[in-house]
This record gives sequence, C-alpha cells and structure tokens, in this order.
Amino acid sequence: MIMNTASQTASPAPSGKTERSEPAPARHLPPGVPEGLVLHPRLLTGERREALLAAIAEAVREAPFFTPRMPGTGRPFSVRMTNLGPLGWVSDKARGYRYEPLHPETGRPWPAMPALLLDLWAELSGFPAPPEAALVNHYAPGARMGLHVDADEEAKAAPILSISLGDSALFRIGGRRRRDPTCAFRLQDGDVLVLGGKARHCHHGIDRILPGTGPALPTIIGPGRLNITLRRVTHP
Repeated sequence: MIMNTASQTASPAPSGKTERSEPAPARHLPPGVPEGLVLHPRLLTGERREALLAAIAEAVREAPFFTPRMPGTGRPFSVRMTNLGPLGWVSDKARGYRYEPLHPETGRPWPAMPALLLDLWAELSGFPAPPEAALVNHYAPGARMGLHVDADEEAKAAPILSISLGDSALFRIGGRRRRDPTCAFRLQDGDVLVLGGKARHCHHGIDRILPGTGPALPTIIGPGRLNITLRRVTHP
C-alpha cells in the first residue's frame, strides 16, 4: 500500500480572497494540504474495484439516482446521487441538508452498505464505530462541487472516507474559512482519500471532471466519475 501524507496547515490569505494555486502534478500532494488528509493512491483495483462497481450498479437499480436541490433557492446540484446504509444524505428547497432513512422519491429504505465498504472503513478510518451513510455521487462531464464543509453529522470527530472511480477529478481543499488559501490535486480511479483531523473541517470541493481519463463506468451509472463517501452520522 502506498500512502502519501501532508501535515502543512494553510494560512489565511492577506488579501481576504481565496488564493488558488496551480494543480500539483498527478500523484503528488501539493504544499498546504491540511493535516489529517491522507491519500491512498490506486488502493481499490482489480477484483475489489469490480465487485464494488457491481454492488453500486445493483444499488442504483433499487435506489435510483436523484438530483438534490439547494435550500431556499431550489437550484439543482450538478451531480446526481443516491445513498447506501441506514441513513442517506438529501437536500431540497424546503428542508435543506439532512440525513434521512428513506429515498426521497421511492420512499423506500436505502440499500445495505456492501461489506467491502465496511472493511475499508475499518482498515483506514481509525474510528471505533461503523459508517452509517455512503453517499454515491455521479459526476457527469461538466459537473462540479463548490467549496463546502461537511457539517451535517453529529459525529464530527469521525473522518470522511472518499473513493474515486472512473474519470479523474480536480479536487480542491482549503481551510476552515472559505477565504483561506486552497490547493488542488487530481483524484484518479481507485484512489481512496481520508479527511480526518483538521482536514475534516476544511472547505473542499471538485473543480471539474477530466473526461476520458479513467475506465468506463457501468451503463446504468453513465460516463464520468463516481464518488462514494463514507460517513458516521450519529455519536457512537
């Protein structure tokens, strides 16, 4: 297993505006990555990768992708998503960001979380309780995710574990404040990223997808990038 870590902490931008560095070369973490971010390049390959994709494809048949919407405005996200596990993250105009036990369109419970994901969490998270939600985000070409902090969980000491499949994406991370300096690097097919420690509470997002840079995803998912993030929601 190859593991890259970085422990530098970003400092505020003197101008009060977010400073954007150029993307670091693929497979290298740039200076300024927050403490607690750990990248496991190409950790999920071969049979484990194929088994996870098959499980996700089956889950999508049971719990189809839906489009979350921004609180207040109702503006649709550019990503489609579904969830696995006892809880799922949803968002709509009226009630905003939250976790729910039922799919917002089918009204049925989310599919069970595959054992492979539970094993990855046990191996990499260092947290004593299992994840309760696996967010499955599909980024079609052109989709992105603005800088945000994952703050809807009660168990804020638990890390977030993120798996990338399909096309590469340009991942950006900054600090606790939106105006803090940011840095960026590529996430590629099979990469597993852990956001723990200080990094768990930093702004991060996806600048863009790089079409044609990764292996094709199952037809039921479509072209682009698949991102699975494991989260512990409630206190153990």
